[in-house]
Order: sequence, then structure tokens, then C-alpha cells
Amino acid sequence: MTGKRIGVLIVDDSAVVRQVLSALLRDDSAIEVIGTASDPIFAMEQMNQTWPDVVILDIEMPRMDGLTFLKKIMALRPTPVVICSTLTHHGANTTMKALAAGAAAVIAKPTTGLKKFIEDDGGDIVTAVKSAAASNAGRLRPARAEQVYATAGIASPLAGTGRQHLPEVDTERVVAIGTSTGGTQALEVVLPALRGTSPAVVIVQHMPAKFTSAFAERLDSMCQVRVKEAADGDPVVPGHVLIAPGGRHMELQRADTRYRVRVFDGPPVNRHRPSVDVLFRSVAKAAGRNAVGVIMTGMGDDGARGLLEMHNAGAFTVAQDEPTCVVHGMPREAVLLGAADRETPLGSIAEVIQQHG
Repeated sequence: MTGKRIGVLIVDDSAVVRQVLSALLRDDSAIEVIGTASDPIFAMEQMNQTWPDVVILDIEMPRMDGLTFLKKIMALRPTPVVICSTLTHHGANTTMKALAAGAAAVIAKPTTGLKKFIEDDGGDIVTAVKSAAASNAGRLRPARAEQVYATAGIASPLAGTGRQHLPEVDTERVVAIGTSTGGTQALEVVLPALRGTSPAVVIVQHMPAKFTSAFAERLDSMCQVRVKEAADGDPVVPGHVLIAPGGRHMELQRADTRYRVRVFDGPPVNRHRPSVDVLFRSVAKAAGRNAVGVIMTGMGDDGARGLLEMHNAGAFTVAQDEPTCVVHGMPREAVLLGAADRETPLGSIAEVIQQHG
């Protein structure tokens, strides 16, 4: 798409959403709204004439729901899709399925006050579209984890005896992971491959508020390790994974030999809340050489400087390699800073965590 604007198709049954999103995106010189449609049937008619670079897609629509349409797009011609979903429990669960099916990002919209919400968060929406446009659409296609490991040339560690009961004990070892665009799919490869006795894991995945709880529940159902959305004061213990809640920062804190997380409000860092840099810097300070840092697929540079601080504090640091990233931005920036001890394909990251954690 170098040298031309990003062509966007908006598919939403709300005329207000179509109108406001169109006006917002047209204000950016790098974006061209090539069409709007009230449902997927009309959208496909337009796409047969001009295929967009990015699709903004509602979930609940007449004649065909957004999830079904997303799967059709990814099967026919993998294309970056940004999901526009309501902040409801049902909307969050459906959005998790959409991300697993290959959606690049999610825009959260409330059930009321929609126009003001979109106008207030216009910068985030434009960023989501640009991030999606920069993604490797082929990497967004859902793939079984076994295929990822086969591509990496290693045996799949997924076969196991199921979740183990672990004592609630503290640990000096901790793994910190940061990721963004494409990260939901990447985490669905890495976390299920961890044994139930794995070191404690703390994660920042760039995601809007209200969606991380459903994402954590989905991961928990897939893993031997236990996964939950972090709450302030949660202990950090082996066999457990804490994911920073959308819209709030998370830090690692240490008291004697015990770790806990601090979840708190605050201004965005690197345009993100939660921010990977906030987490990584706290891990460098609290855990030092007893930590492993992993930066994975995502646009921008959030986490790169924090990973460098972890590296300088003696932690073992890993960046996902370019061929397996949906967007190589965050890992690339970390590598350029000299923050990564190793570049690793997605299918090998769990193995590296087990070795160094």
C-alpha cells in the first residue's frame, strides 16, 4: 500500500456509526473510505467490485452476523478486519471468537452516547485502522497451534495430562510478556504450550476495557496454567498467568520473596493503557535477573525501552522474529535498541520460557 491511501470499507447496520466513522476516517489524509454497507451481503457486493485494504466490521447485523462474515473473508481472501463491538458481556465473548478467527483489532463502542464516544476516541480508531493495514494478513488467518510448531521445526509440547493442582506458593521467577496487534492469536499458541508447573507469567496485551476478562476466560479454558484478568494485589505464583485489565496499567511489586501486581489508573504511556513499558520497567526493578521478558507481535514501540531495562537488569529477553509476527513493529524496535538476547519464532517461545524461566 506504499504510495496510496488505505482503502476502508465500513460494515455496520447503524447509519449513525457509518456516518460518524466515515467522517472521522476521511479527516486523515492516509485513509480513504471506499464504501459503507449496512450488512455483509451488501458489503460483499461492494467488495466484488473493489477489495478494501481494511474492513471495519460490526458483530451483530441482520441477514449475516459479523463473525460468520469474518470467517468468509479470511477463507476467501485474508484481509485485515477491525471489529466494532459493543461493551457487553455477550459482545466481549463474541469478539474473542472474532479475534481467534483472524480479526486484527477491536474497537469498543458503548450502547449509548455512541457519537460522542467515537469522536472522543477518534485517534485510537484511526490508529487501529493503520495498525491493521500494516499487518501481515496471511498471519491473521487462524491456524492450529500444531501447525505453528511444525513450521518452527520443533515438536509440539501441547500434549499433556491436563491441568495440575498447584500449591499457592510464591516464586522468585517471573515471566513478563508484552504484545499488541496479532497478540491474541500469538498468546493462544504460547500459553497452552506451558506446563502447569511453569513460572508465573504477567502479560500486557493491548486491548480495550471490558474485553480482557473474556479473553482471560477463553485462555484459561485452553491451558494447563491458570489464566485470569489481574486485580490489584493479586499474588504472582507458579502455574498462574495474570493479564492486565484493559484500560488500566499493571506493575509487578516485590515484598521480600513475594510478588504481587499493582493495577492502577493513570495516563496512557506510548499511547497505551495498559502499557507494556510500564509492566517491563516494574519487572526490571522488582525481579531483575530473576525474570524473562518476551515482546511479541504489535505495531509501534511500546515495550522496547522497558525490555532494554529488563535486559540491563540481567533478565533474559526474547523478541518474536519477523516471519512469525502479524506486525513486527514492537519486536523490531526492541531488537534495534539491543534489548533482545534472542529473536525467536512464535512456535519456540514457550520452549524458551520453560528453559529460562
